[in-house]
Amino acid sequence: MPSYPIHTIATAPETAQPVLEQLENTFGMVPNIAGAMANSPELIKAFAGLFQQVHSGTFTEAEIQTLLLTNAVTNACDWAVAFHTLLALKEGLAPADVEAIRGRGVPADGRLAALSGLARMLIETRGHVSDDDLETFVAAGFRREQALEMLAVTAASTITNYAGTMTRPPLEDALLPHAWRT
Repeated sequence: MPSYPIHTIATAPETAQPVLEQLENTFGMVPNIAGAMANSPELIKAFAGLFQQVHSGTFTEAEIQTLLLTNAVTNACDWAVAFHTLLALKEGLAPADVEAIRGRGVPADGRLAALSGLARMLIETRGHVSDDDLETFVAAGFRREQALEMLAVTAASTITNYAGTMTRPPLEDALLPHAWRT
Protein backbone atom coordinates (compact mmCIF):
# COMPACT_ATOMS: atom_id res chain seq x y z
CA MET A 1 0.00 0.00 0.00
CA PRO A 2 1.51 3.35 -1.02
CA SER A 3 2.06 5.94 1.63
CA TYR A 4 0.69 9.45 1.14
CA PRO A 5 1.67 12.41 3.30
CA ILE A 6 -1.07 14.40 4.96
CA HIS A 7 -0.36 17.91 3.72
CA THR A 8 -0.99 21.13 5.56
CA ILE A 9 -1.57 24.39 3.74
CA ALA A 10 2.15 25.13 4.07
CA THR A 11 3.37 21.76 2.74
CA ALA A 12 0.81 21.18 -0.03
CA PRO A 13 1.69 21.74 -3.68
CA GLU A 14 1.14 25.42 -4.46
CA THR A 15 -1.91 24.85 -6.68
CA ALA A 16 -3.62 22.81 -3.93
CA GLN A 17 -3.09 25.41 -1.20
CA PRO A 18 -6.14 27.62 -2.03
CA VAL A 19 -8.43 24.59 -1.78
CA LEU A 20 -7.01 23.62 1.61
CA GLU A 21 -7.48 27.24 2.77
CA GLN A 22 -11.11 27.08 1.63
CA LEU A 23 -11.66 23.83 3.53
CA GLU A 24 -10.00 25.27 6.63
CA ASN A 25 -12.41 28.22 6.45
CA THR A 26 -15.35 25.83 6.12
CA PHE A 27 -14.38 23.31 8.83
CA GLY A 28 -12.00 25.29 11.05
CA MET A 29 -9.26 22.81 10.09
CA VAL A 30 -7.89 20.98 7.08
CA PRO A 31 -9.43 17.51 7.29
CA ASN A 32 -6.81 14.78 7.01
CA ILE A 33 -8.55 13.38 3.94
CA ALA A 34 -8.10 16.74 2.19
CA GLY A 35 -4.45 16.82 3.23
CA ALA A 36 -4.03 13.41 1.62
CA MET A 37 -5.97 14.39 -1.51
CA ALA A 38 -3.77 17.49 -1.86
CA ASN A 39 -1.00 15.17 -3.08
CA SER A 40 -2.85 15.53 -6.39
CA PRO A 41 -3.78 19.18 -6.99
CA GLU A 42 -6.05 18.05 -9.83
CA LEU A 43 -8.00 15.76 -7.51
CA ILE A 44 -8.41 18.26 -4.67
CA LYS A 45 -9.45 21.05 -7.07
CA ALA A 46 -12.02 18.82 -8.80
CA PHE A 47 -13.33 17.70 -5.44
CA ALA A 48 -13.63 21.29 -4.15
CA GLY A 49 -15.73 22.40 -7.11
CA LEU A 50 -18.04 19.45 -6.80
CA PHE A 51 -18.23 19.84 -3.01
CA GLN A 52 -19.36 23.46 -3.45
CA GLN A 53 -22.05 22.44 -5.95
CA VAL A 54 -23.36 19.68 -3.70
CA HIS A 55 -23.80 22.07 -0.78
CA SER A 56 -25.59 24.68 -2.88
CA GLY A 57 -28.20 22.33 -4.35
CA THR A 58 -31.76 21.56 -3.31
CA PHE A 59 -31.05 19.10 -0.51
CA THR A 60 -30.90 20.32 3.08
CA GLU A 61 -27.63 19.87 4.97
CA ALA A 62 -29.24 17.06 7.00
CA GLU A 63 -30.24 15.32 3.76
CA ILE A 64 -26.76 15.82 2.33
CA GLN A 65 -25.22 14.27 5.44
CA THR A 66 -27.66 11.36 5.17
CA LEU A 67 -26.48 10.81 1.61
CA LEU A 68 -22.78 11.22 2.42
CA LEU A 69 -22.95 8.90 5.44
CA THR A 70 -24.88 6.29 3.45
CA ASN A 71 -22.36 6.50 0.63
CA ALA A 72 -19.39 6.25 3.01
CA VAL A 73 -20.85 3.10 4.59
CA THR A 74 -21.76 1.60 1.22
CA ASN A 75 -18.24 2.30 -0.07
CA ALA A 76 -16.73 1.10 3.25
CA CYS A 77 -14.56 4.18 3.91
CA ASP A 78 -13.70 4.26 7.61
CA TRP A 79 -12.56 7.90 7.67
CA ALA A 80 -15.61 9.20 5.81
CA VAL A 81 -18.03 7.23 8.00
CA ALA A 82 -16.55 8.82 11.12
CA PHE A 83 -16.53 12.31 9.57
CA HIS A 84 -20.09 12.16 8.26
CA THR A 85 -21.34 10.62 11.50
CA LEU A 86 -20.07 13.72 13.30
CA LEU A 87 -21.61 16.07 10.73
CA ALA A 88 -24.91 14.18 10.55
CA LEU A 89 -25.33 14.44 14.32
CA LYS A 90 -24.38 18.12 14.14
CA GLU A 91 -27.09 18.63 11.51
CA GLY A 92 -29.70 17.17 13.85
CA LEU A 93 -30.13 13.64 12.55
CA ALA A 94 -31.46 11.39 15.28
CA PRO A 95 -28.68 9.29 16.81
CA ALA A 96 -30.75 6.16 16.14
CA ASP A 97 -31.03 7.08 12.45
CA VAL A 98 -27.27 7.67 12.26
CA GLU A 99 -26.61 4.29 13.89
CA ALA A 100 -29.06 2.62 11.51
CA ILE A 101 -27.15 3.98 8.51
CA ARG A 102 -23.80 3.00 10.06
CA GLY A 103 -25.19 -0.53 10.50
CA ARG A 104 -26.21 -0.68 6.81
CA GLY A 105 -29.86 -0.17 7.67
CA VAL A 106 -32.17 2.74 6.96
CA PRO A 107 -33.31 5.56 9.22
CA ALA A 108 -36.70 5.35 10.96
CA ASP A 109 -37.56 8.73 9.44
CA GLY A 110 -39.44 7.77 6.25
CA ARG A 111 -38.12 10.62 4.13
CA LEU A 112 -34.51 9.95 5.14
CA ALA A 113 -35.08 6.20 4.67
CA ALA A 114 -36.13 6.78 1.05
CA LEU A 115 -33.14 9.04 0.49
CA SER A 116 -30.66 6.65 2.09
CA GLY A 117 -32.17 3.61 0.38
CA LEU A 118 -31.93 5.14 -3.08
CA ALA A 119 -28.38 6.35 -2.41
CA ARG A 120 -27.27 2.84 -1.44
CA MET A 121 -29.04 1.36 -4.46
CA LEU A 122 -27.37 3.85 -6.83
CA ILE A 123 -23.94 2.67 -5.66
CA GLU A 124 -24.73 -1.04 -5.40
CA THR A 125 -26.39 -1.21 -8.83
CA ARG A 126 -24.09 1.37 -10.47
CA GLY A 127 -27.08 3.52 -11.34
CA HIS A 128 -29.43 0.77 -12.49
CA VAL A 129 -32.43 1.82 -10.42
CA SER A 130 -35.96 0.85 -11.31
CA ASP A 131 -38.98 3.05 -11.85
CA ASP A 132 -40.38 1.62 -8.60
CA ASP A 133 -37.24 2.78 -6.75
CA LEU A 134 -37.69 6.28 -8.15
CA GLU A 135 -41.40 6.29 -7.32
CA THR A 136 -40.63 5.35 -3.69
CA PHE A 137 -38.22 8.30 -3.58
CA VAL A 138 -40.84 10.68 -5.03
CA ALA A 139 -43.56 9.31 -2.73
CA ALA A 140 -41.36 10.29 0.24
CA GLY A 141 -41.63 13.94 -0.82
CA PHE A 142 -38.67 14.38 -3.16
CA ARG A 143 -38.84 15.60 -6.74
CA ARG A 144 -37.84 13.21 -9.51
CA GLU A 145 -35.03 15.53 -10.66
CA GLN A 146 -33.49 15.32 -7.19
CA ALA A 147 -32.61 11.70 -7.96
CA LEU A 148 -30.35 13.12 -10.68
CA GLU A 149 -28.93 15.67 -8.25
CA MET A 150 -28.00 12.73 -6.03
CA LEU A 151 -25.48 11.77 -8.72
CA ALA A 152 -23.43 14.89 -7.89
CA VAL A 153 -23.47 13.95 -4.21
CA THR A 154 -22.48 10.39 -5.12
CA ALA A 155 -19.62 11.67 -7.29
CA ALA A 156 -18.30 13.90 -4.50
CA SER A 157 -18.53 11.13 -1.93
CA THR A 158 -16.96 8.60 -4.29
CA ILE A 159 -13.92 10.86 -4.62
CA THR A 160 -13.66 11.16 -0.85
CA ASN A 161 -14.40 7.50 -0.15
CA TYR A 162 -11.95 6.13 -2.68
CA ALA A 163 -9.27 8.63 -1.68
CA GLY A 164 -9.78 7.67 1.96
CA THR A 165 -9.52 3.99 1.16
CA MET A 166 -6.35 4.52 -0.90
CA THR A 167 -4.58 6.91 1.47
CA ARG A 168 -5.92 5.74 4.85
CA PRO A 169 -5.68 9.08 6.66
CA PRO A 170 -5.71 8.94 10.45
CA LEU A 171 -8.84 10.06 12.24
CA GLU A 172 -8.70 13.49 13.81
CA ASP A 173 -9.31 13.54 17.58
CA ALA A 174 -12.88 14.83 17.10
CA LEU A 175 -13.65 11.80 14.92
CA LEU A 176 -12.30 9.13 17.25
CA PRO A 177 -15.61 8.67 19.12
CA HIS A 178 -17.21 7.91 15.74
CA ALA A 179 -14.61 5.41 14.52
CA TRP A 180 -16.05 2.71 12.26
CA ARG A 181 -14.51 -0.37 10.74
CA THR A 182 -15.78 -2.48 7.87
